Amino acid sequence: MASNAGYSHRDPMLKKRDDFEDILEERRTSSDLRYALRCYTPALYKGVTPCHSGLLKSMVLQSDQLTYVIRQISKETGKATADVQEEASAILEEMAHSLQLNTVRFFAFSLCKVFKTLFKSICVNEEGIQRLQQAIQEHPVVLLPSHRSYMDFLLMSYLLFTYDLSLPVIAAGMDFMGMKVIGEMLRMSGAFFIRRSFGGDQLYWTVFSEYVRTMLKIGYAPVEFFLEGTRSRTAKSLTPKLGLLNIAMDPFLKGEVYDVHVVPVSISYERILEETLYARELLGIPKPKESTSGLFKARKVLSEDYGSIHVYFGQPVSVRSLAEGRVNRRQFNLLPRHIPTRPGEDVQSFVSDSAYKLVRLQEENMVLKPWALWLRDVSRQYGAFLHWPDHIPPSEVVSSSLSLHGGLVRLCEGRVHLAVEQAAGPSSPGEALSPVTPEEELLNRAVVLLSCASYRNQALHVFLRPALLASALHTAASTQKHEVFNSFSFLRNIFSNEFILCPGATVQDFEEACFLLVKTGVLQVTQHEVLVTESGHRTLSFLTNMLDPFLQGYQKNSLAALLRLGAVQKIKGADQETLKVDKVMVNSLEDTLGGKLPTQKAVAARL
Repeated sequence: MASNAGYSHRDPMLKKRDDFEDILEERRTSSDLRYALRCYTPALYKGVTPCHSGLLKSMVLQSDQLTYVIRQISKETGKATADVQEEASAILEEMAHSLQLNTVRFFAFSLCKVFKTLFKSICVNEEGIQRLQQAIQEHPVVLLPSHRSYMDFLLMSYLLFTYDLSLPVIAAGMDFMGMKVIGEMLRMSGAFFIRRSFGGDQLYWTVFSEYVRTMLKIGYAPVEFFLEGTRSRTAKSLTPKLGLLNIAMDPFLKGEVYDVHVVPVSISYERILEETLYARELLGIPKPKESTSGLFKARKVLSEDYGSIHVYFGQPVSVRSLAEGRVNRRQFNLLPRHIPTRPGEDVQSFVSDSAYKLVRLQEENMVLKPWALWLRDVSRQYGAFLHWPDHIPPSEVVSSSLSLHGGLVRLCEGRVHLAVEQAAGPSSPGEALSPVTPEEELLNRAVVLLSCASYRNQALHVFLRPALLASALHTAASTQKHEVFNSFSFLRNIFSNEFILCPGATVQDFEEACFLLVKTGVLQVTQHEVLVTESGHRTLSFLTNMLDPFLQGYQKNSLAALLRLGAVQKIKGADQETLKVDKVMVNSLEDTLGGKLPTQKAVAARL
């Protein structure tokens, strides 16, 4: 008989999560102007020396590290030190924020109006706010929100202002700086602007890193950035970018501060403002350039309902605790701290592992909404954080959810259908409907399908590891445990850049998947075998179907690559196409890829 004793993984159902409060409830019954102009007295970091943004810039320009790099560049290029210093000053002037409370108050007033129009509720875990308030007073703090919408960084600043917490300084892309008026207002609300890539520009990198490091060293304000680097267009977490996290951890690693606390924040939208825009981008339609005129043109969204938002402030994570036993900080004493050095392999590995863990924490605290109604019961079994209003009849919850997503689905004769329009709407009352072309109809259908897929992706992190195991059982040569594990490991490696899978945690993920599937009665796991129970086939089918679109996508792209390389050739037959494989070429590719091609039973692709 199977036993759970072999699995030490903690039951996700036992994880305690905080309660939420709706911050818009009070805003709907009191003055927005009084709210924006109220006394704002945030608690500050205990070691902070209060300074304005101008003094902060002076501290950066006079820092030992920037001075050293300026001298080195002057020697290497032959430029005068004063000229390089002037370049550094210009870079910092373009980059730096200029936080002004009056601008923050203007945004607070405006966002009150916008949020009350767009959203039914904005729910925040108060216990998380209390933990954050304590952390800000005791240590330099880094805020790491998930990134699904342009709304994220505005929402974060709004929440911290609402709860009387120190306003964050926010890393923003240069795209926003080009927006007339709005760009400068964002700067005066705490945004600092950085290039998407530095192209090996040592001076730019040094100014940027020293700016962030200085703010953390003196506890100037919480530093906020998006670990994923950009917005996720598919509603699933992106693999983390390590540059900014590396900089944020540097003051601790070099012994310049006792600790840094990192706070993962999970922002869950019932309906994404950019859902159609994202789908069109995924279909290859270029993203509109950020502009003030584009912002005003987008004001039509104010007439639509976007449901609720849940914001979960996670437990502050101590970098000191993360680094214990992982990083030997004595290595930073071998050279003066102001001399730039490339992080060692142990530091790079530590930062990478930490980044994946932090994104995983974001995922675990994401709140699934009733739109995932088909997952209600099974998702709870796998530890999902599901917001389902139990005091409301299920029929009303379903109807409300369908109404909210009326742009994607229609209810017709008791059945739910995709909302694919057959004709374009009239531009003025009384005007006849204009027919759409087949191309436009296909595009409309693709947009709806991709939008629906994105909402499905919101739940993927809950089922990912069990789904990998379900697919591994389907592809493994036998039910022997080592065969199933090998298949699981192969699939996990294939999807290592698609999903958040912590490096080096294959065994842990396999055990977690086994634990969950044994717990829900799907599998029996003995010392040597992984067996499916009589009642488990339906759940396994559900799990493999969740992963199937990704498997199919990878297979079709792999086939296209093999056809292009000449390793596979299509031969047309009377009834169907067959594939002729050039074994010599395939063996050559296998050698080139280091023997990473699968040896187990192939997953059948529908070609």
